[in-house]
Amino acid sequence: MKILKFGGTSVANSESLSRVLKIIQNQRGPIAVVVSALGGVTDLLVEMLSLAQSGDDHYKDNLTVIEKRHLETIKNCVPIQHQSAIISFLKKQINELESRLDAIHLLEEVTPKNNSSISSYGEILSSNIIQEVFTYNKINSVLKDSRELIKTSSHNGRDIVDQEITENLIKSYFKKNTSDVVLLPGFIASNALGETTTLGRGGSDYSAAIFANATDSRVLEIWTDVSGMYTADPKIVAQAMPIEKLTYYEAMELSHFGAKVIYPPTLQPIIEKKIPIVIKNTFAPEDPGTLIDDTPTLENVEIVKGISHINKVALINLEGSGMIGITGFSKRFFEALSDQNINVIMITQASSEHSICIGVKEDEAMKAKKVIDEKFDFEISINKVAPAQIEKNMVNIAVVGEKMKDHQGISGKLFSSLGANNINIRAIAQGASERNISIIIDKKNVIKAINTLHEIFFEAQIKELNLFVTGVGNVGSKLLEQIEKQTEYLIENIRLKIRVIALSNSKKMVLGCLDVFMIFKKSCI
Repeated sequence: MKILKFGGTSVANSESLSRVLKIIQNQRGPIAVVVSALGGVTDLLVEMLSLAQSGDDHYKDNLTVIEKRHLETIKNCVPIQHQSAIISFLKKQINELESRLDAIHLLEEVTPKNNSSISSYGEILSSNIIQEVFTYNKINSVLKDSRELIKTSSHNGRDIVDQEITENLIKSYFKKNTSDVVLLPGFIASNALGETTTLGRGGSDYSAAIFANATDSRVLEIWTDVSGMYTADPKIVAQAMPIEKLTYYEAMELSHFGAKVIYPPTLQPIIEKKIPIVIKNTFAPEDPGTLIDDTPTLENVEIVKGISHINKVALINLEGSGMIGITGFSKRFFEALSDQNINVIMITQASSEHSICIGVKEDEAMKAKKVIDEKFDFEISINKVAPAQIEKNMVNIAVVGEKMKDHQGISGKLFSSLGANNINIRAIAQGASERNISIIIDKKNVIKAINTLHEIFFEAQIKELNLFVTGVGNVGSKLLEQIEKQTEYLIENIRLKIRVIALSNSKKMVLGCLDVFMIFKKSCI
């Protein structure tokens, strides 16, 4: 068994779906295909929910957009004589969605049950349309509603997958299945009452991982719009490259720190059964992608595997002499945050015990300060502890690599390179496993910082020498010829790149970053 998961960009429109179809047709053996909602549809559903709750009837505009998007996909992928059933299904679902939103708009109230049912429509619609496309293209497939296989229970207000029941249901279903392809909507599940629940951010990936675990799949392929996990965000670093191989723990560290190609919950069921994951590009299926498994990293590979970051972070600092040597102080601190479900991104504490510094999401900063100040109101009132201080507009950057612990000087390289570029580090954390060095810096420096770190850890350290050659007679021309002939040798052996940026003689001068060798050969001066 093999599991393939296709994200929203992979099923965004008819052109994308045609690529998915080719990938499925090239598969051998039984497979399960997990699909997300059409790209952007879940965001539209969430926005509609918010508008309806606030009493704004503009949610109906999004309803029209969603219907149009799905209708266009049907008309472009399914012949007209086969469209009536799926268009009828689409109309029925849109009418149901509208009725639910009308009720929310009237009451101006959203319950967890409403939230899950509204956000589930994207996957329900996409999976039914894709099944129709498979059927027309003579793929031996069956559509199975994931809500009948993945069961959840509520714990502390969160829907948690019931592993035992879910595994038994999946095993039983696939044991009886005779189709070559089982198509499954991602993200959605149901509780013991049969009510629709969802699996949270990255839920479709998580669904695929659950199916892979329960069926003991030989591989889980996650198809997206990039050719694997990258050494850094390619939107920030132009030189970022796909990573060929990661361990589970390296992937988990990178995903925790904002690498959105894969989400941390996805890895948990996979690690248990040691199932390899391959991140592939739907739009470039020939690219090798990124392999994630538990095999050791080869010797002669990069020590640092990737650089990831989290935006919109706030630092909260609590300090005072009343903290020193007081047993249970840290317990009270983190207990206060836990009681309010505030997630702590990073922790640092001075060995003097005079201060505790944490990183939280920026939108939770004021709430965190409030609960901390309330917890230590007595110590604050007698000036033993100062009120918690907040610093916003921060970014958390993580440098990740399994082999970092076996090499000296990684931290020094990181700090010295940032220092040389006048980038101030506000907080630092490094776990005992040494797979991750985390820093928090000011948001204004994030682009420079990530590019600096990428250059120091992933790019060849080549010095550049800029030359202005005055006189291009016998001596000057021979010098230019030598530079041209030895360019590759100088770069490969001496790590030196010579750039001739200007030429001149007694009559003319040429300035600027240009191909002076071409000018020289054409005797332009």
